[in-house]
Order: sequence, then C-alpha cells, then structure tokens
Amino acid sequence: MVIAIDGPAGAGKSTVARALARRLGLTYLDSGAMYRSVALASMRAGIDLDDPDEVAAVARAIEIVLADGRVLVDGVDVTEEIREPEVSAAASRVSVHPGVREAMVERQRALIGGGDYVVEGRDIGTVVSPDAPLKVFLTASDAERARRRAAETDEPADRVRAAQRSRDARDSQRAHGALRRAPDSTEIDTTSLEVTEVVERIVAIARERGLVA
Repeated sequence: MVIAIDGPAGAGKSTVARALARRLGLTYLDSGAMYRSVALASMRAGIDLDDPDEVAAVARAIEIVLADGRVLVDGVDVTEEIREPEVSAAASRVSVHPGVREAMVERQRALIGGGDYVVEGRDIGTVVSPDAPLKVFLTASDAERARRRAAETDEPADRVRAAQRSRDARDSQRAHGALRRAPDSTEIDTTSLEVTEVVERIVAIARERGLVA
C-alpha cells in the first residue's frame, strides 16, 4: 500500500510524509533524495549537468541507500551534503533528463513494490505509483514556501524565492515527470497549518477509505 504525497518545494512534503509514516507505522521514502544524490555524484564527477547521457549514466551506475533517515551514495553518507542549496538547484536540472527519471522511477517502484510506504516527491501520484489508493498534493503560498526554505538554509528569503520560481518553472514544464496534481488526489494547503494538523487530515482520509485502522 502506498500513500503518495506530491507538491512543490517548501510545501511541507518531507516533514509531513516523515511524520505520517511514523504515525501509521509505514516506511518513509524520500524520492527527492535520490535525485539529489544523482546531482551530487554528477557534480563531484565534474559532469555537465545538462548532458542527458552522461548524467543518466551516473543515475544508473551509483548505489543509493536510504535507511534510518540517512542517505548513502556508493557507501558514503551524503545526508547533509545533498541538502545544500547548490545541490538542490542541481537536482532540479538533472531531473529533467528522461534517462535519469527512468532510472530513478525504476528504483522507486522496486522499493515500494514489496511493502507499505509513504512516498513523497513531485510525480509519485502521477508516474511512480499512479494506482496508489491515497494521493495527496500539498501546496502553500509562495511567500510561506520561501520562508520555510530560507529558515532551513539560512539564505536570504528574496534569493530563495527567486530560486523557487526558477525551480517551479523547470519542474512544471519538463517533458517527463512534470510537477502536477493527479486528478484523483486530495489537495491540502499547508500555509497556515501545523504539521500535526496536516498529518491528522491525511490519517482521517486513510481511515475513511479503509486503508488504516
């Protein structure tokens, strides 16, 4: 069983998905960490991030392990490194490449195929797990999203907001796995909600559908 949580950067996906997984005793999967890992590995290898073939080769070759809240790439813990602003920007660039998305979607489907997961990303409900019995699309105002991201990275809010606009455009306009709401998803605006409130709303929906006790 998969609960899919999608939405733009800063909408609260990671925080909500992690808390929801704990609340329901499910496994949490951060799909974005996988794209960040590809971006970091490509940067360290000196590869042109806009070269689809070279970046796709990296995506297919590296080993990515997500366990206990940590992210390992080829056996090296990169949990903190992949959250750096430059890696976030790079992840948005490499994720537009079809070969990269194919490699990551294949890995994600293999992971969730054998268990119960809360999976968050930008195309979980539309591409990775279109048959998920519960799909949620989180949103928030542009100002709130920028404020949250700035608080995480200690960057100026205006710089974060500019980067956010650029990333939103790339994510929504890419040909493969574009950021969009699945028609059968439930949209929740998190702008003025606490994490616990969002989690309980999702839990209530899951109970209504008989997915959890």
